[in-house]
Amino acid sequence: MHKLPIQLRFNDIDQMGHVNNAVIMEFFDLGKSEYFTAIGLPPEKGEFTVMVVHLEVDFHQQIRYHDAIHVTTRVTRFGTKSLAVTQQVVNSDTGEAYATCKTVMAGYSRTTGRSAVIPEAIKERITRYEEENGD
Repeated sequence: MHKLPIQLRFNDIDQMGHVNNAVIMEFFDLGKSEYFTAIGLPPEKGEFTVMVVHLEVDFHQQIRYHDAIHVTTRVTRFGTKSLAVTQQVVNSDTGEAYATCKTVMAGYSRTTGRSAVIPEAIKERITRYEEENGD
């Protein structure tokens, strides 16, 4: 599991006094980007990458301006051409989840512009990372 601390900014807060739901989606994007960079698959480089094809989010409670938060990211399932990612925005002090995001990402070839089988080397790298960085 990858953990990314998030620094809240004043402009993340909406008129209701909490972090706007659209901003929380940005936190999930940051978490995915940092996760894939940490395993050696930076999103902006290389012939093979993964892209979001489906996501669903559950918002559990409000995030307020002074809350200390981080995003956890882990790959929870592999398919032939896809993988599932589960993420949470978590209160760093209490461990309580503010939001949970489940994402399906498809393998993608930049050369062909089409979906691609996830290479075994990438699956092994992710599996190793998850084993070394468990809860």
